[in-house]
Amino acid sequence: MNQNPYPILEFDESKNAILEPSNLVDPMDVPEHCLVCFFADVIEDLLNEQDVRVIAQSVSEIGHHPLYEIDFKGRRLAFFHPGIGAPLGAALLEEMIARGCRKFIACGGCGVLDKEIAVGHLLVPTAAIRDEGTSYHYLPPSREVSPTQGALSAIESVLDYHGTDYLLTKTWTTDAIYRETRERAKTYLAEGCLAVEMEAAAFFAVAHFRGVEFGQILYGGDAVIPEAWDGRTWTSRAEIRRNLFWLAAEAVFEI
Repeated sequence: MNQNPYPILEFDESKNAILEPSNLVDPMDVPEHCLVCFFADVIEDLLNEQDVRVIAQSVSEIGHHPLYEIDFKGRRLAFFHPGIGAPLGAALLEEMIARGCRKFIACGGCGVLDKEIAVGHLLVPTAAIRDEGTSYHYLPPSREVSPTQGALSAIESVLDYHGTDYLLTKTWTTDAIYRETRERAKTYLAEGCLAVEMEAAAFFAVAHFRGVEFGQILYGGDAVIPEAWDGRTWTSRAEIRRNLFWLAAEAVFEI
């Protein structure tokens, strides 16, 4: 590994780390298909309404992170909440892969860089700008990283089937929600990003490194625009969030 003035760019190609996910979790009889769901309210509703089984537990200093399973249209479907931010999300994804899940769709919300995008409008990332740190430990430095083609095609197929409006777009993945400056927002919008969020680049990088399928569906939330931030009460859109979970469930089975 060559020394670089910027340590984040010192990519190590070694496939084996000192601590591997397999040191902490064992392979299990888990569903191949798995949703990565950012909506704690949707998960809570499912726990109250359906026969949801906890099939594994990851543990961190903030508590337990269950891996759940339900039956969906006669098939086994796993899902879990990845926390917030690229480091935790990537670590939990690693553990679900180590247990045996292989095909993933994430559903979550995002900021939008164009105020004309309505709250709830779906956005499907075709690439993520790597303005976070986690992805640089999985792939050599590059400006962006893409979802896997199988997952992206599955998402498009399901949304087209239902006649659901959506936008294909790049997304800006950042670690620092309080450093989304006006100039950076303008720059990434001009580069083709309609969305800004905190995890996609890391998820895509882990998926490529581990050889699994991964795609993501987002819905437009707060407006992160130079004029002024606008929260637009985006986290209260319960029906949008619930519907997005089930669209993602259909998509993961299309992979």
